Amino acid sequence: MKKDSLNVIDLDREEYLAHLVGELAGLLQDMVGLDDARVFVSVAGQNMGSRIDRSCRQAMGLERLDRKQVARVIEELSRRIGGTFELKASNECHLVYDNTCCPFGEGALNRKALCMMTSNMFGTIAADNLGYAKVSLEKTIAEGEHGCRVVIYLDPNDERARCAEGQEYLGR
Repeated sequence: MKKDSLNVIDLDREEYLAHLVGELAGLLQDMVGLDDARVFVSVAGQNMGSRIDRSCRQAMGLERLDRKQVARVIEELSRRIGGTFELKASNECHLVYDNTCCPFGEGALNRKALCMMTSNMFGTIAADNLGYAKVSLEKTIAEGEHGCRVVIYLDPNDERARCAEGQEYLGR
């Protein structure tokens, strides 16, 4: 008996969209270069971060989130989009997350511009609630690592924040 060829294709909506975003990011990187691609993806990430932040604050009935709430929202957000960002350390100066599963799946490999989506979503949420954030992508799956380490610095006067490479965000 002949199998229906469509039933053997392992593809669902989430996988399709993750691959599509990965392909778009790769195409953008190839056409305009990594730096310009990062700018385009950054704007999308910032817009998504603002939208998600507004929705969370409205649902929680809060004008602003505190540090613990921001940390929890970032973890929950990553889980809902297919990541596994787990808070490893938290204090007044920083939040440290480790992740072993990229929301974009295999589509993120060698597509470093996609990391700006994470940076901008996390940075926008943190800064809009706490006033300031600097997101340092210390290691990423997109660069071939087995996991990601993201540090969100919350104090611009902290020596580690001043020395760390990363993108700065100011609250609105």
